[in-house]
Amino acid sequence: MNLEFSGEMWFWKGPAPWHFVTVPDDECRELESTASFVSYGWGMIPVSAHIGATGWTTSLWPKDGRYIVPVKAGVRRAEGLAVGDTVTVRLNVDI
Repeated sequence: MNLEFSGEMWFWKGPAPWHFVTVPDDECRELESTASFVSYGWGMIPVSAHIGATGWTTSLWPKDGRYIVPVKAGVRRAEGLAVGDTVTVRLNVDI
């Protein structure tokens, strides 16, 4: 399954700070249909992700009935991204 969407990068301070992009509702519904086949626990879905020319492997986190994409520091540096930027994310879920 391949998905592409745009969203705003946001910061979660938490005990361990992270930057995320929230997956839109329509794409979340598509992901939910495959979650039981690919999730390895806690609802996490392993994916290959791309923003711009930078790719990485990660897992989507379930949050408030949706999914969020963690964006690593190396990806943010490589693509010159900051909180509030609108980014286009491409995801590949290996079913």
